[in-house]
Amino acid sequence: MGRPGLDRRQLLAAAGGLAVAGSFGFAALGTGADALASGADTRVRYWNLFSGGDGANMIAMLDAFRKENPGIDVKDSTLQWGNPFYTKLAMAAAGNRAPELSVMHLGRVAGFSPGRLLDPWDMDLLAKYGVRKEDYNPALWNRGVIDGKLYALPLDIHVQLCFYRKDVLKKADLLGDDGRMIPVGSTTEWFDVLKKAKKVQKKGLQTIGLWTNDQNFQWWFFVAFYTQLGGQWFDESRTQVLFDADKATQVLEFLRQHVTDGYVVPGAPTGEQFINGAPFTWEGNWSVPVFSGAGLDYGATPLPPVFGEPATHAESHAFVLPHQSGRGGATNEAAHRLAAYVVQHAQQWAAGGHIPAYTPTLTSAAYRKLAPQNEYVSAMDHQATEPKVWFAGSTGVLAQDLGPIVVSSTMGSAKPAAVAARMRSRLTTLLASKNPMDGKTAAQGGAVA
Repeated sequence: MGRPGLDRRQLLAAAGGLAVAGSFGFAALGTGADALASGADTRVRYWNLFSGGDGANMIAMLDAFRKENPGIDVKDSTLQWGNPFYTKLAMAAAGNRAPELSVMHLGRVAGFSPGRLLDPWDMDLLAKYGVRKEDYNPALWNRGVIDGKLYALPLDIHVQLCFYRKDVLKKADLLGDDGRMIPVGSTTEWFDVLKKAKKVQKKGLQTIGLWTNDQNFQWWFFVAFYTQLGGQWFDESRTQVLFDADKATQVLEFLRQHVTDGYVVPGAPTGEQFINGAPFTWEGNWSVPVFSGAGLDYGATPLPPVFGEPATHAESHAFVLPHQSGRGGATNEAAHRLAAYVVQHAQQWAAGGHIPAYTPTLTSAAYRKLAPQNEYVSAMDHQATEPKVWFAGSTGVLAQDLGPIVVSSTMGSAKPAAVAARMRSRLTTLLASKNPMDGKTAAQGGAVA
């Protein structure tokens, strides 16, 4: 596979000038001149974007791998989350200075020019180290497949959840005999739950934290409920917009009602209010360690299926192989071995709230004992994901374009129906736009698995 046909100037333009000043110091992130650890004969440079609790868990898994594989020197580097990370990774791959292994959000893979900036996984090597297609949820696995080749090996899915305070809901008679929140199956039932919870909650707190003015969370919530309605985005050829403005309006009106009915205090700190006694908050599963660390009596479910079909927004951290013109040999095999090891030893990763992608871990007795993880494990089978196009994915163009529009409806500065029409218009524009990474439209960017 030849060197990608992208130069530094193109990549700077593609990144929109986002935080590229620090992108040139690749030597600090690991190069071929780095000395091997004592006793090692192979080096794997590994880039990730994990900080905080996730960072600590990842380091622990890497240390365990190092102990079991002293012949492999893992040089891990943590970079800034978001677009700065993707800018640096793209420039490294284009400049033939890429690491052997990296992490990427699965939704960004289609736009990262697979075959030019990413190399495909060697299925035989993965199988050699114990990882096979059969070990995964089919829908999750296929999200990493482009033109019949696997470009992303999922580590987890991370989802948006409905966190609830058991102590408050017990007072409102909203807990079932199993000690969990009663099931909800419609918007009417959901707002009835909020009404009952509000009557018994502490004064001065909102009933639910909804991140009303945050473009990312509002976009993620929209994707979840639009999926519950069976909403589509594009046709299979990625040439026509199938976005349903009527269904979108239903979702936007639902989100807005939380504000108009007084269940949300716009701008209020969501997690802090929940810790202080607010009945509900919608947050990512990464909040599990925070709320557990605070000693709360709480539960967490996927976002309520208020439109009938269960679906909650899901993204995935996945391992990728950044393009190297000379990829192969011992370093490439070591990269496969490291990724396979972490995927198979993700019990500690799951303790941080993430749902493990590797089915043997997902179905293990040890994982099923984790609470509240065992309450939202069903999200693996009900993932609401963004469409598989170059402009989608975490912090991608789609979220940046449509997220603020959703916020304008939720906050009341624009009418839901008008916002739905604007969303469809933006989707039409994006579908015809070319990926700055390779100059291709979504229809030209490769077959959907």
